[in-house]
Amino acid sequence: MENLSTIKILENLISFPTVSRDANIGLIEYVAKIIKCETVKPVIIKNNENTKANLFASIGPENPEGIMLSGHTDVVPIDGQNWTKPPFECTYENGLYFGRGTADMKGFVASAINSFIKAKSINLKKPLYLALSYDEEVGCLGVRSLIDLVKELKFKPSMCIVGEPTSMSIATGHKGKTALRAECKGVEAHSALAPKGTNAIYLACDLINEIRNIQNEIVNSGIKDYDYDVPYTTLHVGKISGGIVLNIVPNKSSVDFEIRNLAEDDPKKILNE
Repeated sequence: MENLSTIKILENLISFPTVSRDANIGLIEYVAKIIKCETVKPVIIKNNENTKANLFASIGPENPEGIMLSGHTDVVPIDGQNWTKPPFECTYENGLYFGRGTADMKGFVASAINSFIKAKSINLKKPLYLALSYDEEVGCLGVRSLIDLVKELKFKPSMCIVGEPTSMSIATGHKGKTALRAECKGVEAHSALAPKGTNAIYLACDLINEIRNIQNEIVNSGIKDYDYDVPYTTLHVGKISGGIVLNIVPNKSSVDFEIRNLAEDDPKKILNE
């Protein structure tokens, strides 16, 4: 294990441009290198293309009730943004650190790594786990294989601290999330004969209107939980696409939408509506 400050680790993490669409394997291999020792054997779980990976490691005795420190290593894109600082360099100015991912969530990941390294010199009574994932920003895709690994552990962590940026407030719960894409199929025709076709974009509009109607019903009479900033289940349309050129009635379109539900609401039931 290397003795590095949290800030130095953060600087190194920021230098890896781990936008979700790109590889994170370099970052994971770096972390494995600095935490590896006789008593720590990091497990790297790669994707099929060997471009992205999760990391899992433990230190301390093998017994129940351990604590897991977990975070994701990917960041959102910088495309089209007017950065005043280099996004993939950690810059310190006026008490603040700038760089893509400093808050979400390489700052916590750096702290977790440093805590994990320091734990080597402590006589731990319970194990400490480190779990780093990929592709969180695009649907928590990478963590699934990491969860499968944790399920197979002889002794599973009793709690997990996920250091997402919550303004230093403890968040004890999270809404569920279901992401979907609806494919709408119409009948193509020349726009001069539009009534003879079936416009797939109109079908998408009908779906979107129904999604909005369901949302209004939930707002007016649905279950509320005021521990959340938005105290009810939400439906959201984030992307629509369809059509080729103006003078052709489109025969297909798609709608990307999501449900972020309270624990008391069943997203399958909402979809059936």
